[in-house]
Parts: sequence; structure tokens; C-alpha cells
Amino acid sequence: MTEWWKSAVIYQIYPRSFQDSNGDGVGDLKGIQSRLDDLKALGIDAIWISPIFPSPMADFGYDVADYCGIDPRFGSLEDFDALLAAAHERGIKLLLDLVPNHTSDQHPWFLESRSARDDPRRDWYIWRDPKPDGSPPNNWISDFGGSAWEWDEATGQYYYHAFLKDQPDLNWRNPAVRKAMLDVLRFWFARGIDGFRIDVLWHMVKHIDLPDNPANDEWAPGQADYTRVHQLHSTDQPEVHDIAHEMRVIADEYGARVLIGEIYLPVPKLVGYYGTVERPGVHLPFNFQLIGAAWNARSLAKMIADYEGALPVDGWPNWVLGNHDRPRIATRVGAEQARVAMMLLLTLRGTPTLYYGDEIGMADVSIPAHQVQDPRELNEPGIGMGRDPVRTPMAWDASANAGFSPADPWLPLHPDWLERNVEAQRGDPASLWRLTQKLLFLRHEHPALALGDYHPIDAGGDLLAFERRLDHDRLLVVLNLGDTPQGFAIPEWAESFTVLASARGGHDPALLSPNEGYILG
Repeated sequence: MTEWWKSAVIYQIYPRSFQDSNGDGVGDLKGIQSRLDDLKALGIDAIWISPIFPSPMADFGYDVADYCGIDPRFGSLEDFDALLAAAHERGIKLLLDLVPNHTSDQHPWFLESRSARDDPRRDWYIWRDPKPDGSPPNNWISDFGGSAWEWDEATGQYYYHAFLKDQPDLNWRNPAVRKAMLDVLRFWFARGIDGFRIDVLWHMVKHIDLPDNPANDEWAPGQADYTRVHQLHSTDQPEVHDIAHEMRVIADEYGARVLIGEIYLPVPKLVGYYGTVERPGVHLPFNFQLIGAAWNARSLAKMIADYEGALPVDGWPNWVLGNHDRPRIATRVGAEQARVAMMLLLTLRGTPTLYYGDEIGMADVSIPAHQVQDPRELNEPGIGMGRDPVRTPMAWDASANAGFSPADPWLPLHPDWLERNVEAQRGDPASLWRLTQKLLFLRHEHPALALGDYHPIDAGGDLLAFERRLDHDRLLVVLNLGDTPQGFAIPEWAESFTVLASARGGHDPALLSPNEGYILG
């Protein structure tokens, strides 16, 4: 039997920005539940919800103070159980965002660890003495800028934090930490969730001796501070694969579950996180290549081929166009080409993840300085690392605040929300929402599109073409990634095919208009 997640389309929800049910300007669990029918109508198979655990919100939930509760801003455990049941009633799976690399500095574990050098939980985190001159133990740099070491005056040592100082890293070399965190997986699996997206999986183990990271000789002012060094010793250590395997064993104990690992690494290293047949790792190491790819047909064709060629025999591919950390696809390639990008995401072999709002073409929103919320932007302003622009509220209709909340939203809406909203696009046959719905329908209707093989087809110029095939089900996909018309020689085997979907409503796949794409079958 094929695992459900292989044919599924996963939809990422940033909960603060999806739907507010209580009028405080921040999204919540009851809000998500109220929109499940909208997601069902779109054709979504699974939702992944960014962190909803109790948190001081220094990094908006990625600083966890309790792994087995729900932050009151989002609701309660009872609200979560109701959401989970409602999703399952609609045939929608639910994944949570696990943040195992670090906790909040307000987590009881860290408060105990920080209380004294001889506290039983001292070694649950990474504490080290200063160098003789009082400086940090090594040259490691936080991903949010500045030293990754924070001095603790009371105990006379530094603690390590790969992100904010409010997010101390757990010491995964400590067996007690491992047991406590693996019990968190069991808690939520027993509650009925269908899987986890695992935050910064490749960060979780550090070199045991904590040596300096090598300097990056290509770094220049204006680039992110953490790129001044290569994270050779602070990330991607061999022992992390043992942790991934332990998590996989637990997931497998609960049956049809999935683990998705956030890993920003080159493909040869990325695919290592699948593990081996004997010691499997996560089911899906996130493949972020489309997010940073040069958007042209030839480079994309090579990227897809290289990725397919690098996958282990039993490794299932996956694709992502956007997420809560990176610029939206409509900003990167433009509103018209975003339609072609959606066709690409939903026709490639593998499990696609769709970021909320991309189905209506939401673009990055310019955030006035006085409304900036993201600590990354506040720490390193002006270098383009701020994430607020891609986390703005979802637009549902043309009512006040786009139907997101009766109150002023926590971040501003996109400026064209009166026209760019779900209700308006559901009523427009030519909209991106309707195109996305059509593509999701085709994935459910055609096994070749959901589970079939991928076969590239030679195409010149700005065209990207490929076949999806499973037994007798064959589909042809041809996409124009450029802004000029492109001729395409339809293969003989597809000459009798009809147009199943078009990015712009065209009818002639032998001559593609700019920013056009077709699925033939």
C-alpha cells in the first residue's frame, strides 16, 4: 500500500496569520478549524501548522517553553483536539512543527540548567568556560547575527545559541535530553497527529570538541553575519543521523506517520537524511531548491535531473516553492510567472508543499519600520533577511481586514487584498486559486501525476517539458518560463492528447504564449 504522504499535497499554515477567531488580531486554532472547508474545497490533503506551543514569542513560537501544551494565544489542548478531529473528518491530515534543536530560555529545563553549575540539568544545554581572555569559547556565529555564545554572569560560563540568545541549544549528546525529546514525539503521536516537520534538523548535533569554524573568505559587508564562517563544526554532524533514525523508529511505531526534516544543505548532503534501508532517517528531507533557483528552463531542467539522480533508490522526492522564511514566489518571478511556478510545483514527481497565500498569488509586503516584528530584521536591519513580509495575514474576502480578523491584524495586509482574496478568486474561472484547485483535482484524478515516473523531454528556449507516467496513465507537461512566445513540437505519442489544464487559459500547446503552461492527457 502506498504511503498517504507520497500522493499528498501539504499546505503550510503560519497560525498567527491564517484566521483570527477571537478578535485579537492574531490567528488561532479555532480560526484554522473554521477554514478547513475552504482548504477541502481547494483540494488540500494535509496541513502543517507552524509552532503553536507555549512560548514567550521572542521568535514567534520557535522558542518553546513547553513541548506538550498549546500557547493561550492560539487556544487550548481541547481546541487542538477539536481541530484535529475536524480535519480528520474531512480527510485532511495534520502535521505539527517540532523545534528540537533549542528551547526558550524560559523553559523550565533551561531555568534549572542556568540555576547552578551542579544542577542535574546543567548538561542538558551546551555550557563552556570562557577563553583565558574572557572571550567566547569559539568563533561560532548566531544565525541571527553576533556571537552564538551568551555570557551568564551568575554561573560564570557561556551557553550556546544557534539563533537568538533567548533560544539556548539543547545538548543532544546527553541521553536524558534525547529521551525527554523523543517522549514529546510519542505524546503528540498518541494524541493522533499525522506527522512532524522537524525544525533545523541539521543543526541538532555539534562537533564534540567545539572547534572554530573556518572563515569564509568570500564574505563581504552587507551579507548576513553568520556567513562570515562556514558552519562546518556547528551543523551537519554525523551523529545527527542517529537521532533522525530514532525519530523514524518512533514514527513507524504509530503506523501511517511522516517526518519531514528542515535541512538547508547541498543535495549530496541533503539526501543523506533519508538514511539507509537498514537505518532509515526522515521520510522527506525538505528540498528547497526551487526557492533559490535561477528561474530559467535550462537550469531548472538540470536541477531536477540532478536531484532525481541523487535520490536513494527508496527515497521519495519533494518540492517547495515558498515558506515562512523566504521571499514569496510571486515576488521572485512575478504574478504571471507564479502561475507557471504553481504548475511546476504540482506536476513534478514527489510530495509538494504549498505555502498559505501562494494559491492567491500573495506577494511580499513592505513592512514600515515601526511595524517590524521579526527579531532577525531587528538584529540585522537592511540586509534583506527579515521574514515579516512573507508572514502577513491571509486575505479571505473583501470585508474589513480581508475577513482575517475584526481587529487590526498583527502585521499589515498586502495592498491589493480587496481584489486578491479567496472569495474573489473562487468566483473567477481565470484566477490562480481556480488554477491551483484544478491542478489539485488532476493530482487526485490521475495516478501518473501523483505517483508516476518523471521523464524529461528535450525542449529548447524557455520551455521546460516532461512526461509523468504510471502504467497506462500518461501526461505531458510543458511550461514556458519566459516572456516571449515559444513553439513546441508535441511528441507523436501525445498528439491525440487534450488540454487538461492551462496556466493562462490557452488552447494551443504547440505555440505557448509568454508565461503559459499546459498539462495534456
